[in-house]
Amino acid sequence: MSNKLDSARAASPPAEKYAGDVAAGRIVASKWVRLACERHLRDLRTGRDRGLVFDRAAAQHALDFFGFLRHSKGEWSGSQFALEPWQQFIVWSLFGWKRAATGLRRFRVAHVEVARKNGKSTLCAGIGLYLFFADGEPGAEVYCAATKKDQAKIVYEEAVRMRSASPALAKRIAKFRDNMNVPGTASKFEPLGSDEDTLDGLNIHGAIVDELHAHKNRLLWDVLDTATGARRQALIFAITTAGFNRESICWSQHEYGEKVLEGIVEDDTFFPFIAALDPGDDWQDEKNWPKANPNLGVSVKLDDLRRLAHKASQDPSALNSFLRLRLNVWTSSETAAIKAEDWRACSGVAGADLAGRLCYVAIDLSSTEDVAAMVKLFPPDDEEEPYQVLCNFWVPAENVERKIAEHRVPYDVWIRQGYLQTTEGNVIDYDVIQEQLLADCERYQVREIAFDPWNATQFANNLQKAGIDPEILVKFPQTISMFAEPTKRLLGQLIPSRRLNHFANPVLAWMALNLLVKEDNNGNRRPVRGSARGKVDGMVALIMALGRAIASPEPGGSVYETRGVLVL
Repeated sequence: MSNKLDSARAASPPAEKYAGDVAAGRIVASKWVRLACERHLRDLRTGRDRGLVFDRAAAQHALDFFGFLRHSKGEWSGSQFALEPWQQFIVWSLFGWKRAATGLRRFRVAHVEVARKNGKSTLCAGIGLYLFFADGEPGAEVYCAATKKDQAKIVYEEAVRMRSASPALAKRIAKFRDNMNVPGTASKFEPLGSDEDTLDGLNIHGAIVDELHAHKNRLLWDVLDTATGARRQALIFAITTAGFNRESICWSQHEYGEKVLEGIVEDDTFFPFIAALDPGDDWQDEKNWPKANPNLGVSVKLDDLRRLAHKASQDPSALNSFLRLRLNVWTSSETAAIKAEDWRACSGVAGADLAGRLCYVAIDLSSTEDVAAMVKLFPPDDEEEPYQVLCNFWVPAENVERKIAEHRVPYDVWIRQGYLQTTEGNVIDYDVIQEQLLADCERYQVREIAFDPWNATQFANNLQKAGIDPEILVKFPQTISMFAEPTKRLLGQLIPSRRLNHFANPVLAWMALNLLVKEDNNGNRRPVRGSARGKVDGMVALIMALGRAIASPEPGGSVYETRGVLVL
């Protein structure tokens, strides 16, 4: 009996064998992928009761089409596109299942979640080409859709490269600018962004939506969905990594897919495939990684995952990014950034003589009624030396008692120790900060002074009137593009490698352990203000100073090589 079963499995199409192996636990897969495979196998047995039939010839036709495609870049450039078993299962299911009464396809929407580097773009491009060229739909309109047209072009241009690398397709498909078409027909394949004025009047046969988690609202999705109504068997194919916005269209589709797979909702038109770690899985256990990475060992390299996992174990601010992007786990957009033991290990001997040394200054004025911070960052003179940090903090004298109660930290102790200074009244006196900065410019070789133009432009003007060279005053807008690289450098390199010396400043230590970082859809991180954990102004100023140190040339060069002269 065992030999007969083994022979039967060997003779099954790869997609069917994959479904059976996942359902039987022979392939490591997430709960949701297992339920998707069980759903397929169950429908093969009982689907006729609901008017469903499986058309193997149609499914095989779609798979065979991928044999005409060629990889366009990377290690497989020029080779035939060979779908992996999990990809075959998706294509097999989408194009094989039909309704008995009409012979038209069952599935109208597919929601696929899988970690990065698992061949999402190439799979999307292939499905888009099939819908456009080989699906037998008169005047097929197929779009790669995204919130921005540039994002939509990523999959579209992959499809263009596939077409160019495949002689059989290149002969039959014409291209002009951002349009592929079949001469003599009305079929077309184009990128489409919600930032365009061409969303009305669409008659969509196929929509390929890459990285659905990046959609901030459901406006584009609703346009696509309503534009398929006139087609006989339109398909919206959405593929994405996990996100963090639980109010998004992507999370809504994710939750709906879970309900469909669990049988809570019956929807024979919706196809979910969610490859991710299961709740409770140990993210550091390599045995779980194939759940989110069905292409592990093919396009996903084990050594690369191990490297990133090690980094995530050392840098808490990198953990959510690793979980979301490489293990496909929905996370929060905000994470704690620094471990207490790592911060303590970056403390050197206090009182180092840094007079005359090159330094970068950053000022975070925050609120006039709260804490203001100024950080001086001294780049190392050699490879053995760390970056060194000196700080000044100010608070209005009349607010100290209230701030002690609000923040539950010893402002009074820090004032006695000299780590925190007070200014008279109930708002910060910026003249006191100016005096300190003028003294620092006399003592140190200040290369640049970075400030937030949103709330410190007048302060910068006053510095210029007081004698500060305007050419060293640098605007530092509080955007993720400005913060991404220095945040990455500080949290991912300097602190873990102990290449930072903060001289055990307790105010900065408090702010360091309060620090949260927020991540965008591309994994870029920036410090979060207004954290419920407490103040972070000193850390924001430190990252600003590091950003300018990174952007500026080596000592001895001209600061104006990397930026123009600032005009205030």
